[in-house]
Amino acid sequence: MNKDINKILVTGSSGMIGTALCKALLQGGYEVIGVDIKHNQWRTDVDSVTVLCDLRNSSLFEKLTKDFDMVVHLAANARVFNTVITPQLAKDNYDISFNVLEFCRINNIRRFIFSSSREVYGNSDKVYLREDEIAVSNSESPYTATKMGVEALVSAYHYCYGIEFIVLRFSNVYGKYDDSDRLIPLIIERMRKNEDIVIFGREKLLDFTYISDCIKGITKSINKFNNVRGNVFNIASGKGITILELAETMRITIGSSSKLIVQEIRTGEIMQFIADISKARELLNYEPEVFINDGIALTLDWYKNTSKWKNE
Repeated sequence: MNKDINKILVTGSSGMIGTALCKALLQGGYEVIGVDIKHNQWRTDVDSVTVLCDLRNSSLFEKLTKDFDMVVHLAANARVFNTVITPQLAKDNYDISFNVLEFCRINNIRRFIFSSSREVYGNSDKVYLREDEIAVSNSESPYTATKMGVEALVSAYHYCYGIEFIVLRFSNVYGKYDDSDRLIPLIIERMRKNEDIVIFGREKLLDFTYISDCIKGITKSINKFNNVRGNVFNIASGKGITILELAETMRITIGSSSKLIVQEIRTGEIMQFIADISKARELLNYEPEVFINDGIALTLDWYKNTSKWKNE
């Protein structure tokens, strides 16, 4: 526990990462306030400290106290292709982030952690990518553009207003507390019904991060904030698997008869990415522990024990 930090605001506290983070922080002795547009359906202890608030409307910050030691900003519309179809979702992400940074500036909150994405790397001729290997010319979706833009905004608020920061770039976080239409929950839901699965990109290769490793990256950043502030870190597994291989593994594990239908990669999506996590290893002492086969097994165990699965 960082002795300089006691009270933390977590935006997006009802989402998968937000739920798991708030749980870990509460158990670690921090005072936590969450903010989200909806109630937390997974944990009553997190829901009890969650303030319902639409962060697109800055006036709703009036519901919150102002005496936070840190803000961890997770809230976002997280589906990349949805922002291609509906660019307003990407604009919402930028507006939300601007409002949260303004909340920090106005209320003299000087510690800020931003959840960015491996999408900022775009498509390049490299597979393993370091934190300094991004370029605006590789911005291929509105989602990517807003993540890049908010990273720049965080830097600007540091230089202009003295807000210290850490940027964490996540990659395909999966596990418990997620019943969204993201890739792994979607595959699980359809395979349980033996429905066809569409794979966009035969060779699409990505780095998947189990939820506990993601949370480890955030909590280590909080604990070491004073020493590593001003840095950007890849928080991922450092290993890759094709989407087709992932789906085939899940089909065998679930025992499904779903057919896998391969189509061309969709507009705005990354074809290949594995995170270079050497910087996080060195400065955060971050080391992922759960890789894809074990992670899928843990995820399926959790889904089997949810009321949704049990009641069928």
